[in-house]
Parts: sequence; C-alpha cells; structure tokens
Amino acid sequence: MTSGAEALAEVAARIAPYIRDVQDYPTPGILFKDITPLLADADAFATTVVALSEPFEALGHVDIVVGIEARGFILAAPVAHHLHAGFVPVRKAGKLPGATYDESYTLEYGTAVIQLHKDAFAAGARVLIVDDVLATGGTAAATARLIERAGATVAGVAVLLELSFLGGRETLKGVPTHALLTF
Repeated sequence: MTSGAEALAEVAARIAPYIRDVQDYPTPGILFKDITPLLADADAFATTVVALSEPFEALGHVDIVVGIEARGFILAAPVAHHLHAGFVPVRKAGKLPGATYDESYTLEYGTAVIQLHKDAFAAGARVLIVDDVLATGGTAAATARLIERAGATVAGVAVLLELSFLGGRETLKGVPTHALLTF
C-alpha cells in the first residue's frame, strides 16, 4: 500500500511532463506554466481529475464545485462530475446575469473583482474550490469569501499547480488545500 505522499508523487511524475514552460509570457520575466498539453492528453487529463477529487472524497460529501474563471472552469467541471456534485462558476465582473456578490482582491499590478450568483448555493452547502494555479492566493481567498457570504461552507481548495514561492497557501489558513504539483 502506498502512502498519500507516495501516491501524490506518482501522480506528479505522471502529469509533470505535460506542463510546458513558456518564457516571457504574458509579459517579460514571467515563466508561464502552460497546461494545454495536459488537457489534450486523455490519460493525463483523467489522472488529473481523479487526483484533484480524491482528497475531498475522503473528507465527505461535496455539494458544489466552484471553478474560477477561466482555466479553473476546465478542471472544475469534470471534478464536479467525478464527485457527483454540481458546478458553479466564479466569474470576472460583469460576466454573470442576475444578482451577484462581488469581491475585490489585489493582484501584483492592481485590483480585480470576481462575482458569484447570490442564489448559487443552498444554505450550508459544502463547496470545493478548483483552479489551475495557486499563486499569491488572492483569487482563491476572494472566492472563499464569496462562498461564505452566500451562506455555504468552503470544504477545501484543489489546484493543479502551486507556485509555493509566492506564498498563496498562507492566505488560505485553515482551508484544506491540495496541489498536484508544487514549484
């Protein structure tokens, strides 16, 4: 039997070759982690979906999986399907019809606003946040605040990649956070 750490290391070894580094994108000095090769490979993508889901299957029922615009949608929807949960998008300002909660957060170069429908969850719903990358943690923390404002409970955060040198995990203290690959 393998330990959780050994199993995660096996998953990381299987999917890491499908993450492509793109130098100076989108601006000079940035090393962008391109996940499109992973998404294009059926086996690597399926491995990713299962591995993002597994820790939260063990914690108990997840009612809703939230995907953060835009690449978070790609991962969150199949995770929701795998967990037999619903899917709810968290979008950039102005992209959702109807009444929304808005949450502002800080980026390296300014501020941004994300939104969630006010009626997205039943009271007390257990919600898993899924995104592609955990960097500074600003977007994930803002999403967690939106979920709580909507009357739900954050069950955890699952990401494909964590850029640990940016300290994002510290902004999510107390929230179970699961990353498949850490750089």
